[in-house]
Amino acid sequence: MSEAPPKTLATADILKILELLPHRYPFLMVDRIIDIDGDNAGIGIKNVTFNEPQFLGHFPGRPVFPGVLLIEGMAQTAGAMCVAATAEAGPPKVVYFMTIDKVKFRKPVEPGDVVHYHLTKLKQRSNMWWYRGEAKVDGKTVAEAEVSAMLVRD
Repeated sequence: MSEAPPKTLATADILKILELLPHRYPFLMVDRIIDIDGDNAGIGIKNVTFNEPQFLGHFPGRPVFPGVLLIEGMAQTAGAMCVAATAEAGPPKVVYFMTIDKVKFRKPVEPGDVVHYHLTKLKQRSNMWWYRGEAKVDGKTVAEAEVSAMLVRD
């Protein structure tokens, strides 16, 4: 009995992410994606820095990365994986963030933290994908959610 060859996991640096997604600073919430297994799973990385505009008002004297932006980072990681996995069909006209379910925030994220968005595909049907995401800092879950994305090609 022969063994299957080891699986090679892909990565996407910031330049590749900029090719895959329409988002730009200050709304790009993922800096790199590692351990990409097609559209099945991947880990997005966000380096949280104090000079980001959301810290001007959230909150002065106690900067906290907004939870909604953690969820956006999960969605962007999932969207980039979907676009990359379907590249042979050509680039989509647009990628829509469709749903957010089962959201929980566990711990604040602060400047200096490195967030790892762990995304795992739940299902895919036609041009829709559903993922379970966990945002982690130092291996501890800070947020979790289920998100879905839709790729529009026409």
